[in-house]
Amino acid sequence: MYIEDKSTGLTGPARIGRVSFSKTGRTLYYRGRSFQSLKGAGFKANYYDIETGEEFWISGPRKDGGDRLYGEPVAVEIDDDVREEYWTQIRARPSRSSESVANG
Repeated sequence: MYIEDKSTGLTGPARIGRVSFSKTGRTLYYRGRSFQSLKGAGFKANYYDIETGEEFWISGPRKDGGDRLYGEPVAVEIDDDVREEYWTQIRARPSRSSESVANG
């Protein structure tokens, strides 16, 4: 999934990583954090951290790499455990499978 921290503004640090879901599907888990939907109440965010209230944009990663809302040329880090899958299956660029940063 594409996970961008929106707690400090419209553009924040972002990652490509694997999330897990609760049995009901209402809660997402990533790196020890729990997220629930803002149900349309967020401004440029769709989930919030249950513990801190910080807002995030969480979505499936785009095939063209254009995950950032306004196409900002800001790097997106890729977690090691999904890097090869991201570059080969999602982006269809296996030659980049060793890269840990996507720039769109």
